[in-house]
Amino acid sequence: MRIVVLSDTHAPRRWKSCPPAVAAQLRDADLILHAGDVCTAAVLDELAQYAPVTAVVGNNDGPDVEAWGAAETASLAPEGLRIAMIHDSGQATGRLPRMRARFPEADLVVFGHSHIPLDAAGGTLRIFNPGSPTDRRRQPHGTLGVLDVTDGALVEARIVEVG
Repeated sequence: MRIVVLSDTHAPRRWKSCPPAVAAQLRDADLILHAGDVCTAAVLDELAQYAPVTAVVGNNDGPDVEAWGAAETASLAPEGLRIAMIHDSGQATGRLPRMRARFPEADLVVFGHSHIPLDAAGGTLRIFNPGSPTDRRRQPHGTLGVLDVTDGALVEARIVEVG
């Protein structure tokens, strides 16, 4: 299973429509995760044209994103991999133990908010922030994440430059 992970698209200011480099990654997706700050539910509708979407609400999201189906947190288990999602994981210091305490059953926690890509692990937990494809802030490139899952295991997680 190929999962594309997005966060912090900030439409319509930063995402007018799906950027071509993002669309190229979405074409082969089996599932799309959006870790918040979508800013308009139309982005989720656009993403759903590629694959099923699970999203969480970010601090810049309005009621339309929540009405679309995004919640503060999400839990899912594609192919048996236990994934939890939240927009803001808090400060970097102590993040892994804090996410383990918040999501004790998770194998992987996907989050956003900082716009800084991160793939880190400690003990039995991996945390993953795809960065932002459209609002890179101080990062050299816009990014998204790709997760390859087989038989309940995360085979590969990678950050992909898209702009």
